[in-house]
Amino acid sequence: MDDDISNRYDRQVRFMPLGAEGQRRLGEGRALVCGCGALGSVIANALVRAGAGFVRIVDRDFVEFNNLQRQMLFDEQDAAEGLPKAIAAANQLRRINSQVVIEPVVADVTPGNIVVLAGDIDVIVDGTDNFATRFLVNDFAVKNEKPWVYGGCIGAEGQTMTILPGETACLACLMADAPTPGTTPTCDTAGILGSVAGVIGSFEANEAIKILSGHREAINRRLLIFDLWGNEIRAVALSRLRESGDCRACKHHEFAWLSGERGSSSAVLCGRNAVQLSAPAGAALSLDDLAIRLAGVGSVVRNPYLLRLEVDRFVLTVFQDGRTIVSGTDDISIARTMHARYIGA
Repeated sequence: MDDDISNRYDRQVRFMPLGAEGQRRLGEGRALVCGCGALGSVIANALVRAGAGFVRIVDRDFVEFNNLQRQMLFDEQDAAEGLPKAIAAANQLRRINSQVVIEPVVADVTPGNIVVLAGDIDVIVDGTDNFATRFLVNDFAVKNEKPWVYGGCIGAEGQTMTILPGETACLACLMADAPTPGTTPTCDTAGILGSVAGVIGSFEANEAIKILSGHREAINRRLLIFDLWGNEIRAVALSRLRESGDCRACKHHEFAWLSGERGSSSAVLCGRNAVQLSAPAGAALSLDDLAIRLAGVGSVVRNPYLLRLEVDRFVLTVFQDGRTIVSGTDDISIARTMHARYIGA
Protein backbone atom coordinates (compact mmCIF):
# COMPACT_ATOMS: atom_id res chain seq x y z
CA MET A 1 0.00 0.00 0.00
CA ASP A 2 1.65 3.28 -1.11
CA ASP A 3 1.98 6.23 1.25
CA ASP A 4 -0.95 8.22 -0.16
CA ILE A 5 -3.33 5.26 0.11
CA SER A 6 -1.95 4.24 3.51
CA ASN A 7 -2.51 7.74 4.86
CA ARG A 8 -6.02 8.02 3.38
CA TYR A 9 -7.22 4.78 4.99
CA ASP A 10 -5.07 4.85 8.13
CA ARG A 11 -7.96 5.05 10.62
CA GLN A 12 -9.82 2.31 8.80
CA VAL A 13 -6.81 -0.03 8.64
CA ARG A 14 -6.27 0.47 12.39
CA PHE A 15 -9.58 -1.33 12.89
CA MET A 16 -8.02 -4.75 13.44
CA PRO A 17 -10.84 -6.97 12.09
CA LEU A 18 -10.31 -5.22 8.73
CA GLY A 19 -6.59 -4.49 8.81
CA ALA A 20 -4.23 -3.92 5.91
CA GLU A 21 -5.11 -7.17 4.15
CA GLY A 22 -8.82 -6.41 4.32
CA GLN A 23 -8.16 -2.94 2.93
CA ARG A 24 -6.13 -4.41 0.08
CA ARG A 25 -8.94 -6.80 -0.84
CA LEU A 26 -11.50 -4.01 -0.55
CA GLY A 27 -9.41 -1.98 -2.98
CA GLU A 28 -9.68 -4.82 -5.50
CA GLY A 29 -13.44 -5.29 -4.98
CA ARG A 30 -16.22 -4.34 -7.37
CA ALA A 31 -19.63 -3.14 -6.20
CA LEU A 32 -22.88 -2.35 -7.98
CA VAL A 33 -25.16 0.21 -6.33
CA CYS A 34 -28.66 -0.26 -7.78
CA GLY A 35 -30.41 3.08 -7.43
CA CYS A 36 -28.85 6.29 -6.16
CA GLY A 37 -31.59 8.01 -4.21
CA ALA A 38 -31.77 8.23 -0.43
CA LEU A 39 -30.27 4.80 0.25
CA GLY A 40 -28.01 4.61 -2.77
CA SER A 41 -26.32 7.94 -2.13
CA VAL A 42 -25.45 6.86 1.43
CA ILE A 43 -24.17 3.49 0.16
CA ALA A 44 -22.12 4.90 -2.72
CA ASN A 45 -20.63 7.61 -0.51
CA ALA A 46 -19.55 5.08 2.12
CA LEU A 47 -18.06 2.62 -0.37
CA VAL A 48 -16.08 5.27 -2.24
CA ARG A 49 -14.73 6.87 0.93
CA ALA A 50 -13.80 3.40 2.26
CA GLY A 51 -11.75 2.69 -0.87
CA ALA A 52 -13.72 0.05 -2.78
CA GLY A 53 -11.82 -0.42 -6.02
CA PHE A 54 -14.71 -0.08 -8.46
CA VAL A 55 -18.23 1.26 -7.89
CA ARG A 56 -20.85 1.12 -10.62
CA ILE A 57 -23.83 3.37 -9.92
CA VAL A 58 -27.02 2.66 -11.86
CA ASP A 59 -30.01 4.97 -11.58
CA ARG A 60 -32.91 5.78 -13.89
CA ASP A 61 -33.90 9.16 -12.44
CA PHE A 62 -32.78 12.79 -12.29
CA VAL A 63 -32.21 15.16 -9.35
CA GLU A 64 -35.11 17.28 -8.07
CA PHE A 65 -35.23 19.78 -5.22
CA ASN A 66 -37.35 17.53 -3.00
CA ASN A 67 -34.53 14.95 -3.13
CA LEU A 68 -32.11 17.20 -1.23
CA GLN A 69 -33.72 16.56 2.17
CA ARG A 70 -32.41 12.97 2.19
CA GLN A 71 -30.17 12.29 -0.82
CA MET A 72 -26.78 13.31 0.47
CA LEU A 73 -24.70 13.35 -2.72
CA PHE A 74 -26.72 16.07 -4.47
CA ASP A 75 -26.95 19.84 -4.16
CA GLU A 76 -29.13 22.66 -5.46
CA GLN A 77 -27.07 23.04 -8.62
CA ASP A 78 -27.65 19.39 -9.53
CA ALA A 79 -31.38 19.90 -9.10
CA ALA A 80 -31.41 23.15 -11.08
CA GLU A 81 -29.62 21.42 -13.96
CA GLY A 82 -31.81 18.34 -13.74
CA LEU A 83 -28.77 16.07 -13.87
CA PRO A 84 -29.28 12.29 -13.87
CA LYS A 85 -28.59 11.03 -10.36
CA ALA A 86 -25.90 8.60 -11.50
CA ILE A 87 -23.98 11.43 -13.21
CA ALA A 88 -24.36 13.89 -10.34
CA ALA A 89 -23.29 11.23 -7.83
CA ALA A 90 -20.22 10.28 -9.86
CA ASN A 91 -19.21 13.95 -10.22
CA GLN A 92 -19.30 14.41 -6.46
CA LEU A 93 -17.67 11.10 -5.58
CA ARG A 94 -14.73 11.64 -7.93
CA ARG A 95 -13.95 14.81 -6.01
CA ILE A 96 -14.04 12.81 -2.78
CA ASN A 97 -11.81 9.92 -3.86
CA SER A 98 -10.09 10.01 -7.23
CA GLN A 99 -8.47 6.63 -6.58
CA VAL A 100 -11.77 4.74 -6.92
CA VAL A 101 -13.05 3.88 -10.39
CA ILE A 102 -16.64 5.13 -10.55
CA GLU A 103 -18.87 4.17 -13.44
CA PRO A 104 -22.24 5.96 -13.66
CA VAL A 105 -24.96 4.33 -15.76
CA VAL A 106 -28.18 6.21 -16.53
CA ALA A 107 -30.61 3.33 -16.98
CA ASP A 108 -33.34 1.25 -15.46
CA VAL A 109 -32.23 -2.19 -14.25
CA THR A 110 -34.08 -4.69 -16.41
CA PRO A 111 -33.88 -8.39 -17.37
CA GLY A 112 -32.27 -7.20 -20.60
CA ASN A 113 -29.29 -5.41 -19.02
CA ILE A 114 -28.75 -6.91 -15.56
CA VAL A 115 -26.17 -9.42 -16.82
CA VAL A 116 -24.06 -6.58 -18.23
CA LEU A 117 -24.54 -4.43 -15.14
CA ALA A 118 -23.90 -7.10 -12.50
CA GLY A 119 -22.00 -9.88 -14.24
CA ASP A 120 -18.53 -8.58 -13.34
CA ILE A 121 -19.48 -7.43 -9.84
CA ASP A 122 -18.57 -8.93 -6.43
CA VAL A 123 -21.53 -7.53 -4.47
CA ILE A 124 -24.83 -5.86 -5.36
CA VAL A 125 -26.22 -3.27 -2.95
CA ASP A 126 -29.87 -2.22 -2.96
CA GLY A 127 -30.59 1.49 -3.28
CA THR A 128 -33.87 1.04 -5.15
CA ASP A 129 -37.36 2.18 -4.22
CA ASN A 130 -39.40 -0.68 -5.71
CA PHE A 131 -39.85 -4.41 -5.25
CA ALA A 132 -39.89 -5.22 -8.96
CA THR A 133 -36.20 -4.31 -9.22
CA ARG A 134 -35.40 -6.03 -5.93
CA PHE A 135 -36.98 -9.30 -7.05
CA LEU A 136 -35.12 -9.03 -10.35
CA VAL A 137 -31.82 -8.51 -8.50
CA ASN A 138 -32.66 -11.39 -6.15
CA ASP A 139 -33.33 -13.73 -9.08
CA PHE A 140 -30.05 -12.78 -10.74
CA ALA A 141 -28.08 -13.05 -7.50
CA VAL A 142 -29.48 -16.45 -6.53
CA LYS A 143 -29.04 -17.89 -10.02
CA ASN A 144 -25.47 -16.61 -10.32
CA GLU A 145 -24.49 -17.01 -6.64
CA LYS A 146 -23.75 -13.31 -6.21
CA PRO A 147 -24.06 -11.82 -2.71
CA TRP A 148 -26.38 -8.85 -2.41
CA VAL A 149 -27.66 -6.59 0.34
CA TYR A 150 -31.35 -5.68 0.52
CA GLY A 151 -32.57 -2.51 2.20
CA GLY A 152 -35.70 -0.39 2.28
CA CYS A 153 -37.16 2.45 4.31
CA ILE A 154 -40.28 4.58 4.62
CA GLY A 155 -41.35 7.11 7.24
CA ALA A 156 -38.97 6.53 10.15
CA GLU A 157 -38.79 2.76 9.64
CA GLY A 158 -36.38 0.61 7.68
CA GLN A 159 -35.14 -2.91 7.25
CA THR A 160 -32.14 -4.67 5.77
CA MET A 161 -30.82 -8.18 5.22
CA THR A 162 -27.80 -9.67 3.49
CA ILE A 163 -28.31 -12.49 1.01
CA LEU A 164 -25.56 -15.06 0.48
CA PRO A 165 -26.99 -17.44 -2.12
CA GLY A 166 -26.68 -21.05 -1.01
CA GLU A 167 -26.06 -20.01 2.61
CA THR A 168 -28.82 -17.67 3.76
CA ALA A 169 -32.48 -17.01 3.06
CA CYS A 170 -33.11 -14.84 0.00
CA LEU A 171 -35.70 -12.13 -0.56
CA ALA A 172 -38.11 -14.64 -2.12
CA CYS A 173 -37.82 -16.77 1.03
CA LEU A 174 -38.91 -13.75 3.06
CA MET A 175 -41.62 -12.55 0.66
CA ALA A 176 -43.28 -14.94 -1.76
CA ASP A 177 -44.13 -12.09 -4.11
CA ALA A 178 -43.93 -8.34 -4.51
CA PRO A 179 -46.66 -6.43 -2.64
CA THR A 180 -49.72 -5.54 -4.69
CA PRO A 181 -49.59 -1.86 -5.78
CA GLY A 182 -51.57 0.31 -3.40
CA THR A 183 -51.23 -2.05 -0.42
CA THR A 184 -48.02 -0.62 1.05
CA PRO A 185 -47.14 2.96 2.11
CA THR A 186 -45.09 5.15 -0.21
CA CYS A 187 -43.08 8.34 0.19
CA ASP A 188 -46.20 10.22 -0.99
CA THR A 189 -48.46 8.73 1.67
CA ALA A 190 -46.10 8.21 4.62
CA GLY A 191 -43.18 10.54 3.92
CA ILE A 192 -39.62 9.69 4.90
CA LEU A 193 -36.96 11.01 7.26
CA GLY A 194 -33.47 11.38 5.90
CA SER A 195 -32.08 9.92 9.12
CA VAL A 196 -33.59 6.48 8.54
CA ALA A 197 -32.06 6.34 5.07
CA GLY A 198 -28.72 7.16 6.68
CA VAL A 199 -29.05 4.28 9.13
CA ILE A 200 -30.20 1.65 6.63
CA GLY A 201 -27.78 2.77 3.91
CA SER A 202 -24.89 2.67 6.38
CA PHE A 203 -25.76 -0.88 7.43
CA GLU A 204 -25.95 -1.92 3.79
CA ALA A 205 -22.59 -0.36 2.96
CA ASN A 206 -21.00 -1.97 6.00
CA GLU A 207 -22.20 -5.40 4.88
CA ALA A 208 -20.80 -4.75 1.40
CA ILE A 209 -17.44 -3.79 2.93
CA LYS A 210 -17.37 -7.08 4.86
CA ILE A 211 -18.01 -9.02 1.67
CA LEU A 212 -15.49 -7.13 -0.45
CA SER A 213 -12.77 -7.34 2.20
CA GLY A 214 -13.19 -11.11 2.57
CA HIS A 215 -14.92 -11.20 5.96
CA ARG A 216 -18.02 -13.26 5.25
CA GLU A 217 -17.84 -14.65 8.79
CA ALA A 218 -18.87 -11.22 10.09
CA ILE A 219 -21.89 -10.85 7.82
CA ASN A 220 -25.28 -10.25 9.41
CA ARG A 221 -27.55 -13.24 8.80
CA ARG A 222 -30.73 -11.80 10.27
CA LEU A 223 -33.40 -9.38 9.09
CA LEU A 224 -32.83 -6.11 10.94
CA ILE A 225 -35.86 -3.85 11.47
CA PHE A 226 -35.55 -0.29 12.75
CA ASP A 227 -38.19 2.12 14.01
CA LEU A 228 -36.27 5.31 14.70
CA TRP A 229 -39.34 7.22 15.90
CA GLY A 230 -40.56 4.46 18.20
CA ASN A 231 -37.00 3.69 19.37
CA GLU A 232 -37.19 0.00 18.52
CA ILE A 233 -34.69 -2.33 16.84
CA ARG A 234 -35.52 -5.96 16.08
CA ALA A 235 -33.39 -8.79 14.69
CA VAL A 236 -35.29 -11.68 13.11
CA ALA A 237 -33.51 -15.02 12.61
CA LEU A 238 -33.92 -16.37 9.08
CA SER A 239 -32.09 -19.72 9.13
CA ARG A 240 -35.26 -21.72 9.78
CA LEU A 241 -37.04 -19.83 7.01
CA ARG A 242 -34.48 -21.07 4.50
CA GLU A 243 -34.38 -24.62 5.83
CA SER A 244 -38.14 -25.19 6.07
CA GLY A 245 -39.38 -22.92 3.29
CA ASP A 246 -40.41 -23.77 -0.26
CA CYS A 247 -38.75 -20.83 -1.99
CA ARG A 248 -39.33 -20.60 -5.73
CA ALA A 249 -35.82 -19.18 -6.24
CA CYS A 250 -33.65 -21.07 -3.74
CA LYS A 251 -35.43 -24.42 -3.83
CA HIS A 252 -37.08 -24.58 -7.24
CA HIS A 253 -34.76 -22.33 -9.29
CA GLU A 254 -37.69 -20.46 -10.80
CA PHE A 255 -36.57 -16.99 -11.86
CA ALA A 256 -39.68 -15.34 -13.32
CA TRP A 257 -38.43 -11.79 -12.75
CA LEU A 258 -35.10 -12.50 -14.42
CA SER A 259 -36.73 -14.18 -17.42
CA GLY A 260 -39.05 -11.20 -17.89
CA GLU A 261 -42.22 -13.19 -17.18
CA ARG A 262 -42.86 -10.88 -14.24
CA GLY A 263 -42.44 -7.13 -14.10
CA SER A 264 -43.74 -4.33 -16.28
CA SER A 265 -42.48 -1.82 -18.80
CA SER A 266 -44.26 0.89 -16.80
CA ALA A 267 -43.72 1.89 -13.18
CA VAL A 268 -45.29 4.43 -10.84
CA LEU A 269 -42.36 6.19 -9.14
CA CYS A 270 -42.43 6.34 -5.36
CA GLY A 271 -43.16 9.77 -3.93
CA ARG A 272 -43.08 11.50 -7.29
CA ASN A 273 -46.59 11.68 -8.80
CA ALA A 274 -44.83 10.35 -11.89
CA VAL A 275 -44.76 7.30 -14.15
CA GLN A 276 -41.78 5.80 -15.94
CA LEU A 277 -42.39 4.35 -19.40
CA SER A 278 -39.67 2.07 -20.74
CA ALA A 279 -38.59 2.01 -24.36
CA PRO A 280 -38.59 -1.14 -26.50
CA ALA A 281 -35.31 -3.06 -26.51
CA GLY A 282 -32.88 -1.59 -29.01
CA ALA A 283 -34.79 1.68 -29.36
CA ALA A 284 -32.67 4.54 -30.71
CA LEU A 285 -33.54 8.16 -30.01
CA SER A 286 -31.96 11.45 -31.04
CA LEU A 287 -32.59 14.03 -28.33
CA ASP A 288 -31.40 16.78 -30.66
CA ASP A 289 -34.02 15.87 -33.28
CA LEU A 290 -36.66 15.54 -30.58
CA ALA A 291 -35.80 18.99 -29.19
CA ILE A 292 -36.33 20.52 -32.62
CA ARG A 293 -39.64 18.72 -33.10
CA LEU A 294 -40.97 19.77 -29.69
CA ALA A 295 -39.75 23.38 -29.78
CA GLY A 296 -43.19 24.75 -30.63
CA VAL A 297 -45.12 22.45 -28.29
CA GLY A 298 -44.01 23.71 -24.88
CA SER A 299 -40.97 24.65 -22.82
CA VAL A 300 -38.02 22.43 -23.80
CA VAL A 301 -34.80 22.09 -21.77
CA ARG A 302 -31.94 19.91 -23.03
CA ASN A 303 -28.69 18.75 -21.43
CA PRO A 304 -26.25 16.02 -22.58
CA TYR A 305 -28.23 13.30 -20.81
CA LEU A 306 -31.92 14.11 -21.17
CA LEU A 307 -34.61 16.35 -22.61
CA ARG A 308 -37.43 17.87 -20.56
CA LEU A 309 -40.72 19.10 -22.03
CA GLU A 310 -43.17 21.11 -19.92
CA VAL A 311 -46.66 21.17 -21.42
CA ASP A 312 -49.99 21.82 -19.70
CA ARG A 313 -49.65 20.37 -16.18
CA PHE A 314 -47.20 17.66 -17.23
CA VAL A 315 -43.44 17.37 -17.46
CA LEU A 316 -42.04 14.72 -19.79
CA THR A 317 -38.39 13.83 -19.23
CA VAL A 318 -36.88 11.75 -22.03
CA PHE A 319 -33.55 9.93 -21.60
CA GLN A 320 -31.06 8.83 -24.24
CA ASP A 321 -32.06 5.19 -23.81
CA GLY A 322 -35.63 6.08 -24.81
CA ARG A 323 -37.18 5.93 -21.35
CA THR A 324 -39.62 8.68 -20.44
CA ILE A 325 -40.72 9.87 -17.01
CA VAL A 326 -44.11 11.59 -17.13
CA SER A 327 -44.56 13.84 -14.08
CA GLY A 328 -47.94 15.22 -13.07
CA THR A 329 -49.83 11.93 -12.84
CA ASP A 330 -49.60 8.51 -11.21
CA ASP A 331 -52.04 7.04 -13.72
CA ILE A 332 -50.17 4.81 -16.20
CA SER A 333 -52.86 5.17 -18.88
CA ILE A 334 -52.68 8.98 -18.74
CA ALA A 335 -48.88 8.83 -18.85
CA ARG A 336 -49.00 6.64 -21.95
CA THR A 337 -51.46 9.01 -23.59
CA MET A 338 -49.17 12.00 -22.98
CA HIS A 339 -46.18 10.04 -24.26
CA ALA A 340 -47.98 9.01 -27.43
CA ARG A 341 -49.20 12.56 -28.01
CA TYR A 342 -45.85 14.31 -27.75
CA ILE A 343 -43.07 11.72 -28.06
CA GLY A 344 -44.71 9.08 -30.24
CA ALA A 345 -46.08 5.59 -29.80
